[in-house]
Amino acid sequence: MQPEPTTEHPARLVVIDDEPQIRRLLRMALEGHGYQTVEAASGQEGVLAVAQSRPEAVVLDLLLPDTSGVEVIRRVREWSEVPILVLSALGQEKEKVSALDAGADDYLTKPFGLEELLARIRVMLRRALRPAESPNFSSGLLEIDLSARRVWVNKKELHLTATEYALLRLFARHAGKVLTHRQILQEVWGPKSVEQTHYLRVYIGRLREKLERDPARPLLLLTEPGVGYRLALLDPE
Repeated sequence: MQPEPTTEHPARLVVIDDEPQIRRLLRMALEGHGYQTVEAASGQEGVLAVAQSRPEAVVLDLLLPDTSGVEVIRRVREWSEVPILVLSALGQEKEKVSALDAGADDYLTKPFGLEELLARIRVMLRRALRPAESPNFSSGLLEIDLSARRVWVNKKELHLTATEYALLRLFARHAGKVLTHRQILQEVWGPKSVEQTHYLRVYIGRLREKLERDPARPLLLLTEPGVGYRLALLDPE
């Protein structure tokens, strides 16, 4: 497990939510685990807070009084790649997908558990700190040499088809981040295939057969129901 931020170098998080009790809960939880927090009660305040405080991550509610959380993401993404964790109310599946397509990194559905929130933040920060130029990727028993296009699981080399490798490479480049069906289909199969979700079901099944110890209970390649998939960042075994 990735250690929490130290008191010498605490990570700064911007929390954007119009509910004072939620902001208070998040502030207490985050500061109790060594993070600094900056609060904003509206979208406009949130964009300004991100610009001024230069945080390591953002926690953003989708329902804001002055603008949508999706619009906040779009505005921030015009100039920043800061990790963004979205908080969404129950029944907002379309909004979750819109937020992820706009550039959010992950989401949690309200009500949420604080331990899961902290775990998701750790993963986002871990992903953000990975050297972008490194051709080597690992998660649990999975190892990839992107420069040589070679893949191993538990030190055994795998043989993947071109499409399987393209999928896995995409997940590795965005490990820890939820990718929507549309994002994956457009990247791997092209813009004319963004509605062909059956392609994904078939190839995700094939990848799990090769990557997972138990494909029926995947630990590495995870499904986000109704939204997409995510490659988990696991500690080495």
